[in-house]
Amino acid sequence: MHVIGTAGHVDHGKSTLVRAMTGIDPDRLQEEKERGMTIDLGFAWLRLPSGREISIVDVPGHERFIKNMLAGVGGIDLALLVIAADEGVMPQTREHLAILDLLRVKSGTAVITKKDLVDEEWLELVVSDVQDVLKDTHLRASPIVSVSSTTGEGLADLLATIDRLLEATPPKKDIGRPRLPVDRVFTIAGFGTVVTGTLIDGSLSVGQEIEVLPRRLKSRIRGLQTHKHKVEAASPGNRVAVNIANLSTTDLSRGDVIASMGWLVPTTAVDVELRLVPDLKHVLHHNAQVTFHTGASEVTGVVRLLERGELGPGETSWAQIKLSQPVSVVKGDFFIIRSPDDTLGGGEVVDSHARRHRRYNDATLDSLSLLQKGTPADILLTALRRIEPAEVRTVLEGGGLPKAEAASALLEIVKDGRALVLPASPAEMPSPTAFVVSGSGWSELKGKVASHMEAYHRQFPLRSGMAKEELKSRLKFSSRLFGDALARLISEGAVVEGETSVRAPGHAVRVSPAQQAILDRFLDSVEANPYSPPGDNLPEPELLSLLVEQGKIVKVDEGVFFAASAYRDMTDKIVATIKTSGKVTVGEVRDTFHTSRKYALAFLEHLDEKRITRRVGDDRVLR
Repeated sequence: MHVIGTAGHVDHGKSTLVRAMTGIDPDRLQEEKERGMTIDLGFAWLRLPSGREISIVDVPGHERFIKNMLAGVGGIDLALLVIAADEGVMPQTREHLAILDLLRVKSGTAVITKKDLVDEEWLELVVSDVQDVLKDTHLRASPIVSVSSTTGEGLADLLATIDRLLEATPPKKDIGRPRLPVDRVFTIAGFGTVVTGTLIDGSLSVGQEIEVLPRRLKSRIRGLQTHKHKVEAASPGNRVAVNIANLSTTDLSRGDVIASMGWLVPTTAVDVELRLVPDLKHVLHHNAQVTFHTGASEVTGVVRLLERGELGPGETSWAQIKLSQPVSVVKGDFFIIRSPDDTLGGGEVVDSHARRHRRYNDATLDSLSLLQKGTPADILLTALRRIEPAEVRTVLEGGGLPKAEAASALLEIVKDGRALVLPASPAEMPSPTAFVVSGSGWSELKGKVASHMEAYHRQFPLRSGMAKEELKSRLKFSSRLFGDALARLISEGAVVEGETSVRAPGHAVRVSPAQQAILDRFLDSVEANPYSPPGDNLPEPELLSLLVEQGKIVKVDEGVFFAASAYRDMTDKIVATIKTSGKVTVGEVRDTFHTSRKYALAFLEHLDEKRITRRVGDDRVLR
């Protein structure tokens, strides 16, 4: 099924034409009927002579309702540019045509209405004007059909023309990621909340779990209708009404997007190729405030021009648009920007989750160009570099490619070494939850790790290595990502693993002769008093930590260190005593080792912490 949309100046007969073609009045609001002017979107449908069924979106023409018009023209296959014969090309004719051109609507027909009100000579002049206004747009080769909605003259030719144009229009692709930009929300008694929109990129079915974005509300499809007929499933390219479970009309609004679960992530920054309309009366400055329209959504935003300070009428530039609210958009979507009074321009979203860029940066501009026009592998790799390291499933969704194409592109860049998977997998297709990083990203990561290790060893030369947890914290990695990355770093020899730490290859603890003398004296003193080790004149903390790390002493409390041999002896004897007697007291430990209560208590509390013993009243028992 195809969707066609009207466009054109106010009172040029768009709604009357739709009614004459379909027998359906698209003006559904009482105010519209009273004023004789379309204010909001209207909808109708018909069966063409070929038997092809189509939907029609009728949009308002008045300049005050351009934002409503923009909510309706997204996703149409064919445009009907309506021009009244008695008035000819008017301001909103040009603005609507500019919008269609920016949205890359390439199929359409100009419809000159009210031909019964003019003579042939005047009609020829209008046709000539229409040809002139179309010549620099995507609709330059569009046929022009003259009709009278009142007498019916020309309607058969118009329907045949639409039929012929749609014959050459490919159906909407199903890439397995359904999206329904919501253009209407209402309630039907006995059914509940219903939304409508034009379905794109995938199919929906009754019973399917869905998300309402950008608020990520969870719901389920209770029912589906197309042209007031119940269906079990709807395919892309259809006008669809969706009956949603467990949500009220206050939970939804125009501009929301209905999507299958989990894949669509709202954004507040997009990289775009921006083109201004040719007849704009002023330039667009960097950091200009605009309204951003895509699908059925409208939010405010700020335009950051990336390669110049201002953009003139008809000019094109790479830009980033920072949005005031999250929008559900994907790479390849088209958009329009407006000021309060004018349509300024529009273009294509190149990166739907943009990071902030430096302006006038050649690498950034080359990256955006590659992201827009490169091969699928180039596009996926460019997308990966913006979010790496990332899970396979995130990378496959982030490039805006169809699922199969994205999977093929991922395999290509992994096989040729431009990307690698963490952990390495013998499977042809890595797990969706495995991590992917580009080859250059991996080199940067190894350089960052080497820099961290070098700085750490310089700061703590007496430590054999950095605690793994500290390195994870410095890299700001999740536990799973850190574990996978560390395993590869170790296998490649980028770091050397200890029991709880890692070190740079070639790093070794080097103690000066003076420091060694201090260590020897301290070890002699604790071995000379094994159960009452000295607590004053301790070596500096780094030297103590070195002895603990080397296993020559054991720290049981702040300022209390036992020689390793004495520690093992005390532990064995205390455990043996408890096994024989069932318990041991602080006094018994003190007397057994001829030490003070201070050391006996510190040692038992240490064994409690090690979960060797536990306290029961004044006694210790084994755990």
